[in-house]
Amino acid sequence: MVENGKFSAEVLKLDFDQETEKITRTVREVIMKRFKKRGAVVALSGGIDSSVVGALCVRALGKQRVLGLLMPEQDSASETMGLSRLISDHLGIDTVYENISGILEAVGCYRHRDEAIRSVVPEYTSGYKSKIVLPGVMDDDMYRIFSVIVQSPNGKRKKVRLTPAAYLGIVASTNFKQRTRKMLEYFHADRLNYAVTGTPNRLEYDQGFFVKLGDGAADIKPIAHLYKTQVYEMARFLGLPDEICNRPPTTDTYSLEQSQEEFYFSVPYDKMDLCLYGKNHGVSCQDVANAAGMTREQVERVYHDIDAKRKATSYLHATPVLVDKISELSY
Repeated sequence: MVENGKFSAEVLKLDFDQETEKITRTVREVIMKRFKKRGAVVALSGGIDSSVVGALCVRALGKQRVLGLLMPEQDSASETMGLSRLISDHLGIDTVYENISGILEAVGCYRHRDEAIRSVVPEYTSGYKSKIVLPGVMDDDMYRIFSVIVQSPNGKRKKVRLTPAAYLGIVASTNFKQRTRKMLEYFHADRLNYAVTGTPNRLEYDQGFFVKLGDGAADIKPIAHLYKTQVYEMARFLGLPDEICNRPPTTDTYSLEQSQEEFYFSVPYDKMDLCLYGKNHGVSCQDVANAAGMTREQVERVYHDIDAKRKATSYLHATPVLVDKISELSY
Protein backbone atom coordinates (compact mmCIF):
# COMPACT_ATOMS: atom_id res chain seq x y z
CA MET A 1 0.00 0.00 0.00
CA VAL A 2 1.41 3.35 -1.08
CA GLU A 3 -0.42 6.44 0.19
CA ASN A 4 0.01 9.77 -1.62
CA GLY A 5 2.69 8.15 -3.73
CA LYS A 6 4.82 7.22 -0.71
CA PHE A 7 5.32 3.84 0.94
CA SER A 8 6.17 4.02 4.64
CA ALA A 9 6.27 2.07 7.88
CA GLU A 10 2.77 3.39 8.59
CA VAL A 11 1.43 0.43 6.59
CA LEU A 12 2.19 -1.75 9.62
CA LYS A 13 0.10 0.33 12.03
CA LEU A 14 -2.90 -1.48 13.52
CA ASP A 15 -6.00 -0.64 15.49
CA PHE A 16 -4.94 -2.72 18.48
CA ASP A 17 -8.33 -2.56 20.19
CA GLN A 18 -9.88 -4.12 17.12
CA GLU A 19 -7.02 -6.55 16.53
CA THR A 20 -7.05 -7.75 20.14
CA GLU A 21 -10.79 -8.33 19.98
CA LYS A 22 -10.44 -10.31 16.75
CA ILE A 23 -7.66 -12.52 18.09
CA THR A 24 -9.21 -13.18 21.49
CA ARG A 25 -12.59 -13.93 19.95
CA THR A 26 -10.98 -16.43 17.58
CA VAL A 27 -8.94 -18.06 20.38
CA ARG A 28 -12.04 -18.41 22.54
CA GLU A 29 -14.24 -19.80 19.77
CA VAL A 30 -11.65 -22.24 18.44
CA ILE A 31 -10.48 -23.62 21.78
CA MET A 32 -13.76 -23.68 23.70
CA LYS A 33 -16.34 -24.31 20.97
CA ARG A 34 -14.61 -25.97 18.04
CA PHE A 35 -12.01 -28.06 19.86
CA LYS A 36 -14.07 -28.45 23.07
CA LYS A 37 -11.01 -27.81 25.24
CA ARG A 38 -10.94 -26.26 28.70
CA GLY A 39 -8.00 -23.91 28.25
CA ALA A 40 -4.62 -23.29 26.64
CA VAL A 41 -0.99 -24.26 27.20
CA VAL A 42 1.63 -21.62 26.36
CA ALA A 43 5.36 -22.32 26.39
CA LEU A 44 6.94 -19.19 27.86
CA SER A 45 10.49 -18.36 26.78
CA GLY A 46 10.67 -14.83 28.15
CA GLY A 47 10.57 -13.55 24.57
CA ILE A 48 8.12 -11.16 22.99
CA ASP A 49 6.11 -13.70 20.95
CA SER A 50 5.27 -16.20 23.68
CA SER A 51 4.56 -13.36 26.12
CA VAL A 52 2.05 -11.77 23.75
CA VAL A 53 0.40 -15.14 23.06
CA GLY A 54 0.11 -15.75 26.80
CA ALA A 55 -1.44 -12.32 27.37
CA LEU A 56 -3.93 -12.79 24.53
CA CYS A 57 -4.95 -16.22 25.85
CA VAL A 58 -5.53 -14.74 29.30
CA ARG A 59 -7.76 -12.08 27.77
CA ALA A 60 -9.62 -14.70 25.75
CA LEU A 61 -10.02 -17.45 28.35
CA GLY A 62 -9.21 -16.02 31.77
CA LYS A 63 -6.00 -16.58 33.71
CA GLN A 64 -7.37 -19.68 35.41
CA ARG A 65 -7.58 -21.43 32.01
CA VAL A 66 -4.02 -20.73 30.84
CA LEU A 67 -0.99 -22.82 31.84
CA GLY A 68 2.50 -21.49 31.27
CA LEU A 69 5.32 -23.95 30.73
CA LEU A 70 8.89 -22.97 31.64
CA MET A 71 11.30 -25.34 29.89
CA PRO A 72 14.93 -24.21 30.05
CA GLU A 73 17.96 -26.38 29.30
CA GLN A 74 21.68 -26.08 29.85
CA ASP A 75 22.22 -23.73 26.87
CA SER A 76 19.39 -21.35 27.76
CA ALA A 77 20.36 -17.72 28.30
CA SER A 78 20.90 -16.70 31.91
CA GLU A 79 17.96 -14.28 31.78
CA THR A 80 15.47 -16.75 30.27
CA MET A 81 14.02 -18.05 33.51
CA GLY A 82 13.80 -14.64 35.13
CA LEU A 83 11.90 -13.17 32.19
CA SER A 84 9.66 -16.24 31.94
CA ARG A 85 8.79 -15.90 35.64
CA LEU A 86 8.28 -12.18 35.15
CA ILE A 87 5.65 -12.63 32.45
CA SER A 88 3.88 -15.52 34.18
CA ASP A 89 3.65 -13.50 37.41
CA HIS A 90 2.47 -10.47 35.46
CA LEU A 91 -0.29 -12.52 33.83
CA GLY A 92 -1.15 -14.31 37.08
CA ILE A 93 -1.17 -17.77 35.52
CA ASP A 94 -0.15 -21.15 36.89
CA THR A 95 3.14 -22.51 35.62
CA VAL A 96 4.97 -25.81 35.42
CA TYR A 97 8.77 -25.92 35.46
CA GLU A 98 10.39 -28.62 33.33
CA ASN A 99 14.17 -28.51 32.90
CA ILE A 100 14.67 -30.51 29.72
CA SER A 101 18.46 -30.92 29.95
CA GLY A 102 18.18 -34.49 31.20
CA ILE A 103 15.89 -35.52 28.36
CA LEU A 104 18.19 -33.90 25.81
CA GLU A 105 21.21 -35.61 27.33
CA ALA A 106 19.44 -38.97 27.19
CA VAL A 107 18.51 -38.70 23.50
CA GLY A 108 21.99 -37.53 22.54
CA CYS A 109 21.22 -33.93 21.63
CA TYR A 110 24.43 -32.47 23.04
CA ARG A 111 26.58 -35.44 22.03
CA HIS A 112 25.46 -35.43 18.41
CA ARG A 113 25.83 -31.66 18.21
CA ASP A 114 29.36 -31.77 19.61
CA GLU A 115 30.33 -34.53 17.19
CA ALA A 116 29.08 -32.46 14.26
CA ILE A 117 31.04 -29.42 15.42
CA ARG A 118 34.19 -31.49 15.97
CA SER A 119 34.06 -32.59 12.33
CA VAL A 120 35.16 -29.04 11.44
CA VAL A 121 36.69 -27.92 14.77
CA PRO A 122 38.55 -31.01 16.07
CA GLU A 123 39.58 -29.39 19.37
CA TYR A 124 35.97 -28.66 20.35
CA THR A 125 34.92 -30.18 23.70
CA SER A 126 31.93 -29.92 26.00
CA GLY A 127 33.69 -27.07 27.80
CA TYR A 128 33.35 -24.87 24.71
CA LYS A 129 30.40 -22.66 23.77
CA SER A 130 29.09 -22.29 20.24
CA LYS A 131 26.56 -20.91 17.79
CA ILE A 132 26.01 -21.01 14.05
CA VAL A 133 25.73 -17.85 11.95
CA LEU A 134 24.80 -16.84 8.41
CA PRO A 135 26.37 -13.95 6.46
CA GLY A 136 24.22 -10.88 5.91
CA VAL A 137 22.09 -10.71 2.78
CA MET A 138 22.27 -6.96 2.15
CA ASP A 139 25.93 -6.46 1.29
CA ASP A 140 26.52 -8.74 -1.71
CA ASP A 141 25.05 -11.47 -3.89
CA MET A 142 27.45 -14.16 -2.75
CA TYR A 143 26.08 -17.58 -1.94
CA ARG A 144 25.63 -17.64 1.82
CA ILE A 145 26.99 -20.56 3.83
CA PHE A 146 26.61 -21.17 7.56
CA SER A 147 29.63 -20.98 9.82
CA VAL A 148 30.11 -22.10 13.41
CA ILE A 149 31.59 -19.77 16.02
CA VAL A 150 33.19 -21.59 18.94
CA GLN A 151 34.51 -20.12 22.17
CA SER A 152 37.09 -22.01 24.20
CA PRO A 153 37.00 -22.12 28.01
CA ASN A 154 39.61 -19.31 28.08
CA GLY A 155 37.34 -17.07 25.99
CA LYS A 156 39.12 -17.33 22.64
CA ARG A 157 36.76 -17.40 19.66
CA LYS A 158 37.14 -19.08 16.30
CA LYS A 159 34.90 -19.02 13.21
CA VAL A 160 34.86 -21.94 10.77
CA ARG A 161 32.72 -22.50 7.67
CA LEU A 162 30.47 -25.54 8.05
CA THR A 163 30.36 -28.44 5.65
CA PRO A 164 26.84 -29.51 4.61
CA ALA A 165 27.10 -32.60 6.81
CA ALA A 166 28.25 -30.61 9.84
CA TYR A 167 25.51 -28.01 9.37
CA LEU A 168 22.80 -30.64 9.04
CA GLY A 169 24.15 -32.53 12.04
CA ILE A 170 24.09 -29.45 14.26
CA VAL A 171 20.58 -28.45 13.19
CA ALA A 172 19.23 -32.00 13.51
CA SER A 173 20.66 -32.20 17.03
CA THR A 174 19.38 -28.85 18.26
CA ASN A 175 15.94 -29.59 16.79
CA PHE A 176 15.61 -32.05 19.68
CA LYS A 177 15.09 -29.00 21.91
CA GLN A 178 11.98 -27.70 20.17
CA ARG A 179 10.53 -31.17 19.73
CA THR A 180 11.10 -32.06 23.37
CA ARG A 181 9.35 -28.89 24.50
CA LYS A 182 6.41 -29.59 22.23
CA MET A 183 6.14 -33.15 23.55
CA LEU A 184 5.81 -31.76 27.06
CA GLU A 185 3.32 -29.12 25.95
CA TYR A 186 1.05 -31.84 24.59
CA PHE A 187 1.51 -33.95 27.72
CA HIS A 188 0.21 -31.15 29.90
CA ALA A 189 -2.49 -30.28 27.37
CA ASP A 190 -3.68 -33.89 27.33
CA ARG A 191 -3.83 -34.19 31.11
CA LEU A 192 -5.78 -30.93 31.43
CA ASN A 193 -7.87 -31.24 28.25
CA TYR A 194 -6.27 -28.01 27.01
CA ALA A 195 -5.22 -26.90 23.53
CA VAL A 196 -1.60 -26.17 22.60
CA THR A 197 -0.71 -22.73 21.30
CA GLY A 198 1.97 -21.85 18.79
CA THR A 199 3.91 -18.60 19.04
CA PRO A 200 5.36 -17.81 15.59
CA ASN A 201 4.93 -14.33 14.18
CA ARG A 202 4.45 -13.67 10.48
CA LEU A 203 8.17 -13.50 9.66
CA GLU A 204 8.84 -16.85 11.30
CA TYR A 205 5.75 -18.52 9.86
CA ASP A 206 6.20 -17.22 6.31
CA GLN A 207 9.94 -17.83 6.14
CA GLY A 208 9.98 -21.25 7.78
CA PHE A 209 11.80 -20.25 10.94
CA PHE A 210 10.48 -23.14 13.00
CA VAL A 211 11.03 -26.85 13.57
CA LYS A 212 8.57 -29.24 11.99
CA LEU A 213 6.72 -31.12 14.73
CA GLY A 214 8.56 -28.91 17.21
CA ASP A 215 7.70 -25.26 17.71
CA GLY A 216 5.89 -25.52 14.37
CA ALA A 217 3.26 -27.83 15.91
CA ALA A 218 0.20 -26.32 17.59
CA ASP A 219 -3.58 -26.35 17.69
CA ILE A 220 -3.82 -22.59 17.19
CA LYS A 221 -1.28 -19.91 16.26
CA PRO A 222 -2.77 -16.59 17.41
CA ILE A 223 -0.12 -14.18 16.07
CA ALA A 224 1.08 -15.88 12.89
CA HIS A 225 -0.51 -13.10 10.84
CA LEU A 226 1.26 -10.29 12.72
CA TYR A 227 4.56 -8.80 11.59
CA LYS A 228 7.27 -8.69 14.26
CA THR A 229 6.95 -4.91 14.57
CA GLN A 230 3.25 -5.37 15.26
CA VAL A 231 3.95 -8.00 17.92
CA TYR A 232 6.17 -5.55 19.80
CA GLU A 233 3.50 -2.86 19.55
CA MET A 234 0.85 -5.34 20.67
CA ALA A 235 2.97 -6.14 23.74
CA ARG A 236 3.03 -2.47 24.72
CA PHE A 237 -0.70 -2.14 24.04
CA LEU A 238 -1.33 -5.11 26.35
CA GLY A 239 0.78 -3.50 29.07
CA LEU A 240 3.48 -6.16 29.27
CA PRO A 241 6.60 -5.40 31.36
CA ASP A 242 9.27 -3.20 29.81
CA GLU A 243 11.85 -5.95 30.20
CA ILE A 244 9.78 -8.08 27.81
CA CYS A 245 8.91 -5.27 25.41
CA ASN A 246 12.54 -4.18 25.10
CA ARG A 247 14.13 -7.61 24.71
CA PRO A 248 15.62 -8.13 21.22
CA PRO A 249 14.67 -11.30 19.32
CA THR A 250 16.95 -14.24 20.10
CA THR A 251 16.98 -17.93 19.25
CA ASP A 252 17.97 -19.03 22.80
CA THR A 253 19.10 -22.33 21.30
CA TYR A 254 22.88 -22.16 21.32
CA SER A 255 25.25 -21.67 24.25
CA LEU A 256 26.63 -18.41 22.81
CA GLU A 257 24.25 -15.46 22.62
CA GLN A 258 22.68 -15.36 19.19
CA SER A 259 20.26 -13.00 17.47
CA GLN A 260 17.63 -14.19 14.98
CA GLU A 261 19.20 -11.81 12.48
CA GLU A 262 22.62 -13.50 12.46
CA PHE A 263 21.11 -16.98 12.55
CA TYR A 264 18.39 -16.78 9.92
CA PHE A 265 16.87 -13.53 8.66
CA SER A 266 20.14 -11.64 8.03
CA VAL A 267 18.20 -8.35 8.20
CA PRO A 268 16.95 -6.43 11.28
CA TYR A 269 13.31 -7.32 11.91
CA ASP A 270 11.96 -3.81 11.32
CA LYS A 271 13.52 -3.70 7.86
CA MET A 272 12.53 -7.30 7.21
CA ASP A 273 8.92 -6.48 8.07
CA LEU A 274 8.81 -3.73 5.46
CA CYS A 275 10.48 -5.94 2.87
CA LEU A 276 8.07 -8.81 3.49
CA TYR A 277 5.07 -6.46 3.41
CA GLY A 278 6.36 -4.91 0.20
CA LYS A 279 6.92 -8.32 -1.34
CA ASN A 280 3.43 -9.45 -0.36
CA HIS A 281 1.77 -6.33 -1.74
CA GLY A 282 3.71 -5.78 -4.92
CA VAL A 283 5.56 -2.68 -3.72
CA SER A 284 8.59 -1.74 -5.81
CA CYS A 285 12.06 -2.32 -4.42
CA GLN A 286 12.82 1.38 -4.64
CA ASP A 287 9.74 2.36 -2.59
CA VAL A 288 10.59 -0.20 0.09
CA ALA A 289 14.21 0.95 0.07
CA ASN A 290 13.16 4.55 0.69
CA ALA A 291 10.96 3.53 3.63
CA ALA A 292 13.43 1.09 5.19
CA GLY A 293 16.60 3.12 4.80
CA MET A 294 18.08 0.58 2.40
CA THR A 295 19.30 0.66 -1.19
CA ARG A 296 17.23 -0.72 -4.03
CA GLU A 297 19.85 -3.41 -4.58
CA GLN A 298 19.62 -4.50 -0.95
CA VAL A 299 15.84 -4.82 -1.14
CA GLU A 300 16.19 -6.83 -4.34
CA ARG A 301 18.47 -9.24 -2.49
CA VAL A 302 15.99 -9.52 0.39
CA TYR A 303 13.11 -10.12 -2.06
CA HIS A 304 15.14 -12.90 -3.65
CA ASP A 305 15.97 -14.36 -0.22
CA ILE A 306 12.26 -14.33 0.74
CA ASP A 307 11.43 -16.39 -2.34
CA ALA A 308 14.35 -18.74 -1.71
CA LYS A 309 13.34 -19.37 1.90
CA ARG A 310 9.71 -19.94 0.94
CA LYS A 311 10.79 -22.54 -1.58
CA ALA A 312 13.35 -24.20 0.70
CA THR A 313 10.99 -24.44 3.69
CA SER A 314 7.75 -25.38 1.94
CA TYR A 315 8.28 -28.89 3.32
CA LEU A 316 7.89 -27.52 6.85
CA HIS A 317 4.37 -26.31 6.05
CA ALA A 318 3.35 -29.49 4.24
CA THR A 319 0.82 -31.84 5.82
CA PRO A 320 1.27 -35.63 5.52
CA VAL A 321 0.70 -36.78 1.96
CA LEU A 322 -1.99 -39.40 1.34
CA VAL A 323 -1.93 -41.59 -1.76
CA ASP A 324 -5.71 -41.48 -2.02
CA LYS A 325 -8.57 -39.60 -0.41
CA ILE A 326 -9.69 -41.19 2.86
CA SER A 327 -13.01 -39.43 3.41
CA GLU A 328 -14.96 -36.35 2.49
CA LEU A 329 -14.34 -34.79 5.90
CA SER A 330 -12.43 -31.53 6.01
CA TYR A 331 -9.94 -31.53 8.86
